[in-house]
Amino acid sequence: MPSVVKINVLTVPAEQREVLEQRFASRAGAVEGSDGFEWFELLRPVEGTDQYLVYTRWRSEQDFQAWMEGPMKAAHQGGAQGGGGERPKPAASASTVWSFEVVQQAAPKKA
Repeated sequence: MPSVVKINVLTVPAEQREVLEQRFASRAGAVEGSDGFEWFELLRPVEGTDQYLVYTRWRSEQDFQAWMEGPMKAAHQGGAQGGGGERPKPAASASTVWSFEVVQQAAPKKA
């Protein structure tokens, strides 16, 4: 069974880029222990777009869905940080998820 790739395309206004990156940095390690998780990358746009790509690779669609319904859902419904106040405003103004199956892959050759 091929791995699956999920790419969350986040439209992020320039003034929110630092906020988005800090939020991802503060959650470092949150997904790594999830069953079936294989890889994560946060890709910052260099030119010509305001869209960040959040790349994750999973052993299966079922593993991704289990993470979405469990840890990810809990993290996004967790309420305000620091107690009592409102949840922070999202850094992204739009979000789209692209789904792919890994058909081919390559890694560097070992010397």
